[in-house]
Amino acid sequence: MKRIKLLILISTVIPLLLNGCLNYEQITTVKADKSGKMFIHYWTKITLPTDSTILRKVALFDTSAIRKKISKNFIRVENVEAYTDNEDSTVHIKIEFFFSNLDSLNKLEIFKSSNIHITDAPGGLKKFTQTVTPVIYGLGIDTENYTLKYVYYLPGKIYSSNANDVTLNRLTWQFKMSEVKNGLTLSATYKPFKLAETPPWIYWLAGIVLLIVLIFLFKKKEG
Repeated sequence: MKRIKLLILISTVIPLLLNGCLNYEQITTVKADKSGKMFIHYWTKITLPTDSTILRKVALFDTSAIRKKISKNFIRVENVEAYTDNEDSTVHIKIEFFFSNLDSLNKLEIFKSSNIHITDAPGGLKKFTQTVTPVIYGLGIDTENYTLKYVYYLPGKIYSSNANDVTLNRLTWQFKMSEVKNGLTLSATYKPFKLAETPPWIYWLAGIVLLIVLIFLFKKKEG
């Protein structure tokens, strides 16, 4: 009986609460050993402030359900938060967690079919990929107004990518869900930063210090 009520809620009530606009943002920092941190933020407009209470009964906006789904042995959950912004009538979910290996994220239900991987590429390069699949909730959501943004900080010098913007090792992909259609793949190749690589300025600083010491010793000897 509870299941039937939930299905009715999802198929009939929720479409009336949304203004047809969902937004998704994912920011991921990957370290050299493929561990890292991910921040996920998605939000939607509601027609009435009281609708947020009903909306949070759906797993997509239920913090307890979200925490349960991402609580794995390779995940350390930092924060799962839900809140309503009354100024623009939006309901938000924010999720922050650490992961031990980027590839392990594929075991999470929220990344089903995402195929998130970092693999070896020719020339000592690494290749990052993540598949973005069309989201069809059956909720009457207008995918034209569904915006997606993915930001990745990869541990190396970027050689090529299909990102909209690349700034140093920061890559940004942004598009509307309607652009996904049959799905698309985020991709980038990079040359890994050397582990324990000493920045050039360290050598310059050491040289300057050594020079100062030598000058000091030379003047002391003369005196």
